[in-house]
Amino acid sequence: MDKLPPLPKFIADCHLGRVAKYLRILGYDTLYFPHIEDNDLIKIANEEGRIILTRDRELSERKHANAFLLKPTETQSQLKTILEHFHLSKKIEGRSRCIVCNTPLEQVDKEEVIDQLPEGVKKHFEFFERCPGCGRIYWHGDHYRNMVSFLKEIE
Repeated sequence: MDKLPPLPKFIADCHLGRVAKYLRILGYDTLYFPHIEDNDLIKIANEEGRIILTRDRELSERKHANAFLLKPTETQSQLKTILEHFHLSKKIEGRSRCIVCNTPLEQVDKEEVIDQLPEGVKKHFEFFERCPGCGRIYWHGDHYRNMVSFLKEIE
């Protein structure tokens, strides 16, 4: 049986924070730093085998920079371009990453996190994920549903 090729790993430049967040929700390993010099971005990308996502033409043309230039300016169009170019799925298939630190999320029992949940969440939700990296807890509330709707609008 043929083995699937590994998923690409990305590093988004400082202008693509929203794109990085949505790629993480979809489960794609995407580093993002709000402030980083181009040379550092290139160094990390090369050391870790990452593709630089950028809107900066000069950065995309630099020698030794494995960069993908995004021409669209709107987040949904940028995501669509990335997903199509790299043949990636836009389905959230239980492989999401922390939108803060990029660590893969782990499903956790409600009892393990109940003391950390707001009262309304305790009453209305049963499925939880936790980031083993930063400890952030996730559930499928309004924010999650809005993000899923945003992703569904990508055609």
